[in-house]
Amino acid sequence: MDKVIENNIVTIIGAIERKPEFSHEMYGEGFYNIYIEVPRLSDVEDILPITVSERLMSGVCLDIGQKIIVEGQLRSYNKFVDGSNKLILTIFARDLKPCDEELTNPNQIYLDGFICKKPIYRTTPFGREITDMLIAVNRPYNKSDYIPSIAWGRNARYSENLNVGDRIKIWGRIQSREYQKKVSEDQVITRTAYEVSISKMELYGKDNEPLETIETDVE
Repeated sequence: MDKVIENNIVTIIGAIERKPEFSHEMYGEGFYNIYIEVPRLSDVEDILPITVSERLMSGVCLDIGQKIIVEGQLRSYNKFVDGSNKLILTIFARDLKPCDEELTNPNQIYLDGFICKKPIYRTTPFGREITDMLIAVNRPYNKSDYIPSIAWGRNARYSENLNVGDRIKIWGRIQSREYQKKVSEDQVITRTAYEVSISKMELYGKDNEPLETIETDVE
């Protein structure tokens, strides 16, 4: 089981953005939702969701503005919203502790998974090349997490040609992105999407040997 856990590793450092809210209970253990602000180099902040056990919260100050370090995994699950299933992402905390130091990279994720949907290549209005991918990452008990990921530039051009079933390792950061959805003729709501912004990727062959490594500087 340890080898499976190693295919999905997240380390996040940021400040508490709002008070913890009770989420659910499982096997007698309570879980809470926490949102933290994680800075980017461009002075923009990502607001990222954390799911944490009450057991890990004991003895840790979780006041608004308190800086913490979270280690865990990026998980996904389906939730029925507005008449359809919606993919929900959250960082499942395995360790939670205060952080008083400044680190150069406060937002890191590593995934080892498989392409489970045909990649979609596009360009932004500003001419940036992007390829959207959905990566399935296995976890224990025959479950999988489905992680939306974005490749940029050279990575975008390369990953456009990946096939469903290809094994890929990626390194990058988790980002939040607001978008608007039209729910009626006169009502538009703002929602937040979460995805992995890829800075480095490795493609593996059928013999599980790396075929190619590509790195891209992304902010």
